[in-house]
Amino acid sequence: MKTWVVRFVSLLVFNIAVLLVIGFLTPARVGWAALWAGVVLTAIVIWIKPLLSRWFGGMAARSADRRTRVGEKVAEFLVAFAVAFIVWIATVLLTGVSIGGWFWGWILPPVLLMIGWAIYDVIDDRVEAHAGALYDRATRSTPAGAAAETARVDAAGPRPAVADSRATAQGRKELRDGLTEEQRRMLDEL
Repeated sequence: MKTWVVRFVSLLVFNIAVLLVIGFLTPARVGWAALWAGVVLTAIVIWIKPLLSRWFGGMAARSADRRTRVGEKVAEFLVAFAVAFIVWIATVLLTGVSIGGWFWGWILPPVLLMIGWAIYDVIDDRVEAHAGALYDRATRSTPAGAAAETARVDAAGPRPAVADSRATAQGRKELRDGLTEEQRRMLDEL
């Protein structure tokens, strides 16, 4: 649950900033609607954008063998633009954002959304880690949160360092190749 809350809130703050930039650079009037539009845009980006990207990407992949490298980059841009355009239309229709002008109101904002998504993809791990730290600090600062944390640590009891490190190393091996220790031995015997 914490992961989804942190991801949603960090993306929400970023989307509100992108919407305000769109309102500043284009004739789209965002204003106070940026708060609700940010919530709608964040929900669309988290749950609907991956479906749209997969659908358009699948359609483009069918003809990938007939394109050059430049053609492939153009197709990738067109897929990303189509997804951003649909997300922008849904955001405008579901919120109080109003559009002025055809090019400046309908074509330029999806390009700005794509730029915003590219920036967020670069910084998302750091933003989510910082937001997660803030979330942890906020939940620990309350007396109920601190009591729950203390009870959880007390219930766990003392931790043996050597056994944990051996189990951790074994778990990492398992994650790397997906095999348990017994399965690895059986495979080595073959």
